[in-house]
Amino acid sequence: YATAQQQSSDAELATKLSNPVSAMISVPFQFNWDHEFGPDRTGHKLYLNIQPVIPTRISSDWNLISRVIVPVVNQRIPFIGDGSQSGIGDITGEFFFSPSQPRADGVIWGAGPAVLIPTSVDFISADKWAVGPTAVVLRQASGWTYGALVNHLWSVGGSGTNDISSTSFQPFVAHTTKDAWTFNLDAESTYDWRAHQWTLPFNATVSKLFRIGKQPISMGVSARYYADSPSNGPHGWGARFVVTLLFPE
Repeated sequence: YATAQQQSSDAELATKLSNPVSAMISVPFQFNWDHEFGPDRTGHKLYLNIQPVIPTRISSDWNLISRVIVPVVNQRIPFIGDGSQSGIGDITGEFFFSPSQPRADGVIWGAGPAVLIPTSVDFISADKWAVGPTAVVLRQASGWTYGALVNHLWSVGGSGTNDISSTSFQPFVAHTTKDAWTFNLDAESTYDWRAHQWTLPFNATVSKLFRIGKQPISMGVSARYYADSPSNGPHGWGARFVVTLLFPE
C-alpha cells in the first residue's frame, strides 16, 4: 500500500500533469477512435497521438515548454481515395515561453509560436506548412485546474490545394484527488475560417497516477461526443485511452 507521503507525491505529480506548461517531462501516448465519417457515415478512424512535452530552463525566471504531437493514423473512409489509408499525419509543434513561477494570484501562463509540418501522406496530410501563435492560461488551487489553450494556424506554403486558417480553442477543468485520481472535462474545439465550420468534441476523462517500481505512470480513459463537425467529419461518440510516462526532476 502507498504511504501517505507517497500518495501526496503522486497527487502532486497528477496535478502537474494537468498543467500544459508544467516544468516536467511527460510522454503521453493517446489512442483515439472516432466514427461516422463521410456522407453515409460509414467511415472510422483510429489514431495514436505521441505527444512528448519537454521543458527547458532558459533563465532563472523563464522556461520554454515544447509540446509536439505526432499522429499515427489508420482510417477507413470509403469516399476518400481507395477507402483505407494509414501513415503519419501532419506534425504539430507548440512552443510556450512561460514564467518559472506562477503570478501572485496563482495564474500560470505561456505563449509562443506554433507550427504545422506536413508529412505528405496521401489523404491524411493537408500538404500545407502552417504557422501562428499559441497561448495558454490556467490556475491551480486545492486540487483544481482550470484554464484554456488556444492557437491559430495560417498556411504559408506547400502543395495542398486547400489553404489553412484555423483556430483551436480548448477550455478545460480538472480535479485531482488526494489519492491521485484526476477527473477532467474539456472541449477540443476547432474553427475552420475557410469553410466557416466548427469541429466541437467534448471529452470526459478519468485517469489514475500510479507507479511501476519508481516510474510514475498515468492511465486514463475518455468518452468523447461531437456536438458539431463538418458533414464529412466524425459524428456521435468517440473514445480515448491514454498512457503517460512522467519523468519528474
